[in-house]
Amino acid sequence: MTDPTFLVTTPLPEPGMHMLRAAGKVVVPERQLTADELTTACSSGGHDIVVAQLTDVLDKATLATATVRGISNFAVGYDNVDITAATDRGILVCNTPGVLTAATADVTMLLILSTARRCVEADGYLRSGQFRGWQPELLLGSDVTGAALGLVGFGRIARATAERALGFGMTVHYTARHPVPHDDLGPLAGRVRFAELDEIVRTSDFLSLHVPLTADTHHLVNTDTLRAMKPTAYLINTARGPIVDERALVTALRDGEIAGAGLDVYEQEPEVAEGLAELPNTTLLPHLGSATRSVRATMARLCAANAIAMARGDMPEHAVNPEVWGA
Repeated sequence: MTDPTFLVTTPLPEPGMHMLRAAGKVVVPERQLTADELTTACSSGGHDIVVAQLTDVLDKATLATATVRGISNFAVGYDNVDITAATDRGILVCNTPGVLTAATADVTMLLILSTARRCVEADGYLRSGQFRGWQPELLLGSDVTGAALGLVGFGRIARATAERALGFGMTVHYTARHPVPHDDLGPLAGRVRFAELDEIVRTSDFLSLHVPLTADTHHLVNTDTLRAMKPTAYLINTARGPIVDERALVTALRDGEIAGAGLDVYEQEPEVAEGLAELPNTTLLPHLGSATRSVRATMARLCAANAIAMARGDMPEHAVNPEVWGA
């Protein structure tokens, strides 16, 4: 049997690359492939598995003539892959779930604390030499303890964020398609409350997004949503950038419709909406939700293991469209 060939669009952290090289031939482009180059690579017949990043768009057009057997995405999310198109082509798609929950929840709390207490402004104030000693009204922020946190979505990361927020004395409400039964809430039972989206938006001091990017959640936060929020409220997004209409957010922040925003993801990454970076009432991180050494190493291990299993004809552990396997 010929050794499989893995197209690795961007090198994985170790031990991912070591695992892939031990299992077959690894092809790493010298730079990020264009859409046309990625389409050509997928349909060339020269690669068995694509090891992809969120920045690789594997849409219907790219997959229309693809001959690869599988796509192993180095991420929990897979909105960069057209799952329907992949399934129609018999291409198995895998992700790396469950390993970045704590790290992303930590970043969510970081953004809540940083925006509330104006940490970015304060850091710049001191570094620029303006600090002249303690003053009664210097850089006053907002309280976190006692504040209402509204979680839009209630998956793993949202629940981990709820646990952390409760430790800070916050009141936690969540919204999802359906209320979670009391017995399924585990340690959160009796400590969090379900509410409809409109109530969450109207009443939250911090509105934190934890939903996947779909057609239904694209621009879920828009001009109307932002105007419905409290003028003292903060928007937090560690999910996906296009869930927020970023231009509308800039306007809301500039006009004082909301107090501030903490963002780790952006609508047109790596670009940010014009004017966003100049606003003082923001904390802006460069997509660092899973950026710890141990988490990225674990993600790489899972991603490589998924790719190797597909190349060997074995069922991978984390298949997004497992129906392809049966077919």
